[in-house]
Amino acid sequence: MSAITAKMVADLRAATGLGMMECKKALVEADGDMAKAEEILRIKSGAKASKLAGRTAAEGVLAYAIEGKVGALVEVNCETDFVAKDTGFIAFAQSVAKTAAEKKPATVEALAELVEGERKAVIAKLGENISVRRFEIIEATNNLTTYIHGAAATEGVLVEYKGDDEATARHVGMHIVASKPQCISAEQVDPEVVAKERHIYTEQAIASGKPAEIAAKMVEGRVKKFLAEVTLLGQPFVMNPDQTVEQFLKQQRTEIVNFVRFKVGDGIEKKEVDYAAEVAAAAKV
Repeated sequence: MSAITAKMVADLRAATGLGMMECKKALVEADGDMAKAEEILRIKSGAKASKLAGRTAAEGVLAYAIEGKVGALVEVNCETDFVAKDTGFIAFAQSVAKTAAEKKPATVEALAELVEGERKAVIAKLGENISVRRFEIIEATNNLTTYIHGAAATEGVLVEYKGDDEATARHVGMHIVASKPQCISAEQVDPEVVAKERHIYTEQAIASGKPAEIAAKMVEGRVKKFLAEVTLLGQPFVMNPDQTVEQFLKQQRTEIVNFVRFKVGDGIEKKEVDYAAEVAAAAKV
């Protein structure tokens, strides 16, 4: 058997990013053949990834890429906020966003397939399940900008806008993250949703015993208020609540054409883990 030197282990570790002991074992199994050892590690990394696939990945980051007139916003998940802060994990998320913008895959499955090799390599380094959860692409005819909130990068928005003032569009992006409008204007609100709200307000007005004419005005006023609350243009602007977003945009001669907003983990049921119990159980083994 060939002698396995510390330099060989270090070189393999530098090439793969895996642990020292894993690299040494692979070199022993490959009888010192670096290429074969790397292949063994890749195979084992794939096996490791499949074993972790069933574990809940509800933490993570958002990442974006803008390639010309194409923008992509992606959510990449992991199991713990510790891994979510890892530079390798963040770099992978950014790579996924760039791939989405460049390749414009039709489905999240197609995007995941494009980055599967990278994903397995990151899993092998970090030891957690990592998944590409979702993405949205905007193929713009106008300008694109983005806003990702805070160092944790867990909330963000991709915005298409008309005008030359990117700072204004980014400020509205911050508003979108904070106020979470469902769409841009009242015309875009689902008519069924409006009808349901109108029905509720009508029943409330009837129950109040108000005369029909007054009740009708009450209903229209409440519907108008509802539409203002759920639409971007109708909401009070977070940086100046004395004016609506629509008024602010007109003032700045800017128009929001489209937006995509994500928050990491939305809709994922997180499993509560008792780490103290896990450590205690491991100590008994």
